[in-house]
Amino acid sequence: MNTSTPTITAIAAPLPVSHESTLFAEPIFHIGQPSGGLTVTNSLFTSWIVVGILIVISLAIRLTLKQIPKGIQNFFEFIIEGAESLADQVTGDRKITTKAFPIVFTVFLIVLINNWIGILPFGGFGLIEHSAAGNSFIPFIRSGTADINGTLPLAILSVIGANLFGIISIGAWKTFNKYVNLKALGQIFTKIRKDPMIILTAPIMFAVGLLELVGEFAKVASLSFRLFGNVFAGEVLLAAMGAIMAYVLPTPFLLLEVFVGAIQAFIFAILTLVYYTIASQDHEHEEHDLEEAEAHAEHELAL
Repeated sequence: MNTSTPTITAIAAPLPVSHESTLFAEPIFHIGQPSGGLTVTNSLFTSWIVVGILIVISLAIRLTLKQIPKGIQNFFEFIIEGAESLADQVTGDRKITTKAFPIVFTVFLIVLINNWIGILPFGGFGLIEHSAAGNSFIPFIRSGTADINGTLPLAILSVIGANLFGIISIGAWKTFNKYVNLKALGQIFTKIRKDPMIILTAPIMFAVGLLELVGEFAKVASLSFRLFGNVFAGEVLLAAMGAIMAYVLPTPFLLLEVFVGAIQAFIFAILTLVYYTIASQDHEHEEHDLEEAEAHAEHELAL
């Protein structure tokens, strides 16, 4: 009688699928070789979608422009006119508004749509990444502003664009002297007889210019980290509320994030416009007017 030992086969239970909001954007596919090609993350992919949406809307409006506006053209003209009036309150000059508004308004739309598209109900579409630690879900759509790699380039472009705008508006030399104030040092030799205190004030003015240069880097950090922090915190908040009670509890917070997304886009755009306005102002002209006013006052006192 043959007896055989029964074989016990262990079947591993499927690991649960988890998803956590990470500080970094998750890769979803590669263009070219994985080792040397372009890694496309879900935040980058979302940013491409946003750019595509803006291109489609722009072409649709451009192709339907009419002398007498109606329908969607009338709506967008109302939005543009209101935004330009608001920009005039910041710049104080319609000429500056006309030049800077197209860039600033485009930045506003990019940030706004990125903030909103990340909270739309597209989170169920994605990939499942298998690993020894477990299965993790990677969504296709994630707000481009929830990744520091998305907000940092926007901030850098805003600050560099403001300085280029200043070069176009007042010239390269005056823009350079805002940061490296060689004129202040030169005044030591030209005004020392009339004003001996220039020996003390000129180095201070030169140091203030260097602080302005440091401030340009601070602007980049302020713009990028403020936007990234608020949008990423909103993602974490919605995920936490959804884990406690799905569908019901996240609803009021979802409405709050819609409001926060609009406010953050508005702040980013307004600060960019402020930087453009400051860069276009000629401080040397203001100093010249102040010197003339002081000379006139001295003349009046002498009489």
